[in-house]
This record gives sequence, C-alpha cells and structure tokens, in this order.
Amino acid sequence: MSVLSRWSFPTEIRIGAGCVAGLGDLCRRHHIERPLIVTDPGFADLPAMAVVLAGIDLPVSIFQDVQPNPTGSNIEAGVAAFLAGGHDGVIAVGGGSALDAGKCVALMARQTRPMWDFEDVGDNWTRVDPEAIAPVIAVPTTAGTGSEVGRAGVVINQAEARKVIIFHPGMLPVAVLADPELTVGLPRVLTVGTGMDALSHSLEAICAPGFHPMALGVGMEGCRLVFEHLPRVAANPGDVESRMQMMAAAAMGAVAFQRGLGAMHALSHPIGAMFDTHHGMTNAVVMPYVLQANASAIGDVMERLGAYCGIAGGTQGVIARVRELRTALGVPDTLVELGVDPTAVDRVAAAAVVDPSAAGNPTPLTIDRAAGIFVAACTGRIEDLGVT
Repeated sequence: MSVLSRWSFPTEIRIGAGCVAGLGDLCRRHHIERPLIVTDPGFADLPAMAVVLAGIDLPVSIFQDVQPNPTGSNIEAGVAAFLAGGHDGVIAVGGGSALDAGKCVALMARQTRPMWDFEDVGDNWTRVDPEAIAPVIAVPTTAGTGSEVGRAGVVINQAEARKVIIFHPGMLPVAVLADPELTVGLPRVLTVGTGMDALSHSLEAICAPGFHPMALGVGMEGCRLVFEHLPRVAANPGDVESRMQMMAAAAMGAVAFQRGLGAMHALSHPIGAMFDTHHGMTNAVVMPYVLQANASAIGDVMERLGAYCGIAGGTQGVIARVRELRTALGVPDTLVELGVDPTAVDRVAAAAVVDPSAAGNPTPLTIDRAAGIFVAACTGRIEDLGVT
C-alpha cells in the first residue's frame, strides 16, 4: 500500500502563567548543563529576561546579536559564542527571529558543511549530521511565528539578498515553555504583527491542497482563537488569559502549516528580505489580497471556516472579517505604507514563485499571478483581483 502522506506533530509544550520558573529543571532533564541563551537586543534588557534567568540555576551565557530578520552572519556569530563558551544546548528566548536564530545556532554548532547546504529544497536536509545538533528549549515571548514548534529557521542570505528556509527534523525544540506573562510588555505593534502572523499560518494551512485532516482541524481552531483573542489582547495588554490563548494559536498555526503555506508567505519572504519589513505585518497586509486571488479554489473551506467562526458570506465574508480585523488593529492596507517600493514588482514576483511556500498555494502561483497580487497590495485595489 502506498503512503499518501507523512504526518509529524510536535514536542512537549508547557503553557501557563509562571511556567518559565521550571526552566532549570527542564534543562537538566534534557542533559543541558551549560546552556547558551540566544535572544535579541530588544528582549535582553527587559525585566522579563530577569524572570527567565531566575528560573535557571545553571551557568549561562547570553548571545543577543540577532537582527529582526536574522542573517547568516548572526548565525555565524552565535555559533562562535556557543563554541567559545563550551555550551551543550541552547535556550532560545524571544520572538520568531530569536527562536529561528537559536535553532540555527544549535543546528550549526558542530556541522562541517555551510548552513546554506541545508536549505529546504529537495532532500538537502539529509546532508545534516544529526548527532551534531545541540538540543534547544524554546521560550517564546511573542504569540505569532510558532517557531517554538517548528523544524526550520528563516535566515537572510546576505550575498543573495533572499530569505532562506533552513530545515531539519532535529531542529525541533525538545521542549517549549509558553509563559503568557512574558508577552505582557510587548509593544502593541508587535502584538498585532505577530498575532496576524499566527492567523496567516492557520489560514494558509487550511487553504492548502495537501491531505492532512488533523492539521486542517488544528488550523480551523487556530483561526478561531485569533479572531476572538487578538482584539482582546490589543485592547487590554494585561489580559493574560487571552495572551495564553494567542500563544496556543501561534503554536497551532505552526503545527497546521505542515499541511502547507502559500502565496502570503511566498510574497512576504522576498518582501522582507528586500525591504526589511516585519514578517507578520507583511503577511497581514497581503492576506486579503491572497485570499481574493485564491477565491476560486477555497470556497468550500471558507464556508466551513465561516460556519465554525460565525462568519457569514463564505469567502467574501471571511475576507471582509479579515479586513475589519486589520482596520481595528491598525494594520496598513497597502505594502507601500510599510515602505515597500511598488516598482520592485518583477523582482518580488520572480522570487515568490520559487519560494518553497509557493508550492502550497491552492492555485498555481505563476509570475503573473504573484505580480498581480503584489500590485493590488501596493495600490489597495483588491477589486482588480476579481470577485468569485
């Protein structure tokens, strides 16, 4: 009997207010005695870092040279810090950038090949020496990327000016501590941007054509949680319960996109690499335009999502809800408002169609289709994509 699909679900997740206090015991359980904390400068100086450190009764060093869109040079510097300190594991603390960087540092700490050899293309992942991967414990401080339950990291190849997905199953963190109290001080713009990123993961996953009914169900609930709880968190940053629900939604989105992603991510990856835009906010801007462009192929699943989330009107109803949510949260309507140059259409479209996420789009992402979505997202003219 042939294998129709291969499914993989993630790691141990501890979620709840105050759970980060058990970090030291968790390290010892996974034989980490000298961890390197990988984080970003924005978090390293916040009071929440003191809370994280209070939960670790082990000798640690902190590496914080991680840009908002991590680069290959950031990973190289992190590996140098890992080796110089004689570390045996990584605690990745922060948003998606810090988590991706931490996983890549752990992957590369003792490899003999360059990181770009492990780009998520074909079977490149088999080039990795799995025994050389250091264990990672993930402590997310945003609710969006879901990198804490992912097996990849996104890094900018500076020489080629493009975002590259580095993948290996062994990059999956051995454990996750999702403490919503660590997200309370997050600036509103990052709460919104990361939350919309979580929505993009679940939305694209349920629209992808792959056969993965478990991920489809997870993605449906992930969408519902964001629709319900992101507005609450934005309105009341101290709502720990809704922040916990958003952390669950973020992890669920990343689990769901095992089913596939699509044009939202295929476009946001090159846009972020070229214009240094926030990944989640970029996804938020292109979201309704991609849904509209895919309308002919997603009617059934949008009907089901609408029935589950109390949204009438099928695909157009979901698009309207997304646009209402963006307006309420202050998300820009166009890419130009993010600082994107609309004349870059040819470069963005050419990069989008070869991005690994493009393969999961429910309609073929041709250069013309990618260019059309990009132009509409720059002008705000969603009607130019047609109504189905």
